[in-house]
Amino acid sequence: MFSSQQGGLSEEDKSATFTGWAAVPGGNGVLEKWSYHPRPLVAAEIEIEITHCGICGSDIHFTTEGWGPITRPAIPGHEIVGTVVKRGEEATHQIGDRVGVGCLVACCRGPQVCEWCKRGEDQFCNNKTVTFNAPFKDGRGGISEGGFADRIRVYSDYAFKIPKEISSAEAASFFCAGITTYTPLKRYKAGPNTRLGVIGIGGLGHIALQWAAAMGCREIVAISGRDNKKDEAFKLGATKFINTSDKGQIKEAARSIDLCLCTNASHNNNWEEYLSMMAPLSQLVLLALPESPISFVGSHLVSQDVAIVGSHLGSKGDIEEMLEFAAKHNIRPWIEKRPFEDCNEACKDVHAGKPRYRIVLEMNPSAAPSAAASSSS
Repeated sequence: MFSSQQGGLSEEDKSATFTGWAAVPGGNGVLEKWSYHPRPLVAAEIEIEITHCGICGSDIHFTTEGWGPITRPAIPGHEIVGTVVKRGEEATHQIGDRVGVGCLVACCRGPQVCEWCKRGEDQFCNNKTVTFNAPFKDGRGGISEGGFADRIRVYSDYAFKIPKEISSAEAASFFCAGITTYTPLKRYKAGPNTRLGVIGIGGLGHIALQWAAAMGCREIVAISGRDNKKDEAFKLGATKFINTSDKGQIKEAARSIDLCLCTNASHNNNWEEYLSMMAPLSQLVLLALPESPISFVGSHLVSQDVAIVGSHLGSKGDIEEMLEFAAKHNIRPWIEKRPFEDCNEACKDVHAGKPRYRIVLEMNPSAAPSAAASSSS
């Protein structure tokens, strides 16, 4: 299927056609091949030939309409790695550079810059554009399309050069799972005095354990509802494991955690149990986005001065720092590579919680999608 990307709302570069796998209205989570004309390349932008894209839980929430109905074809994917093949004259990258793109592709541009961009916290910018299915706010119109595709155009300051020590397949997961877990550990100064908890040993949690070990946390507690990941948790850096199905273990862990990252968006989360493990003056940080409201009794918060907070991605500076930290400390996601054309089966496996621990789509040049292979309408 071919379609105008923007429905006539923005200028299109009709000399270029990008093709990927899109979520469609009424598609029940099944991705379909879809093509669009990108916006014209401007001075500060680059065009990336995509080689890899990680699958994130956010992609699944979106494609299965857990976050609301899909109203137009939209290509997901925000853990993107590829090679720069075109550049505007003001772009910060060169042809041939290996770069990655994460959850944001634009923020304030021009003379008027918001408070958050001035503070170096661009993830909170009111004018930001997330990587897929979001309107651009730069005055040029258009809607963003993600990385389950052959190419993408982005502002060059939202593409990050990948250290040579990190392979392209491994780098992909850092651009969402990596930065999502790195930023709160940095913000709340995780280190030798920190007893850290990680709820959920999955795509986010397995990277969080590695960050914590490299940061030298005093104790690293992996928290899960089953023992099936216990051995792997210790290999990833945990010093202690709590199985929440054993109420005795929860009781023994009362008031023992200074900082806890909740990477699990399960409907079955027992927030009272999690809060009982939090020490006075501690923070429970929500990283996963539940599809339904959460509830808890406020007594734990008030009596122990416990804070429940969220953490949203990280700034451009955080991403650059994270990549350097990962390269220096040999931190890598545990990944399974799949060809792009198997994206539907791969997404089903992510939805079912099967990966150990991230699936990364890999472009096979001989199997790359093309507009010629798509039907026109």
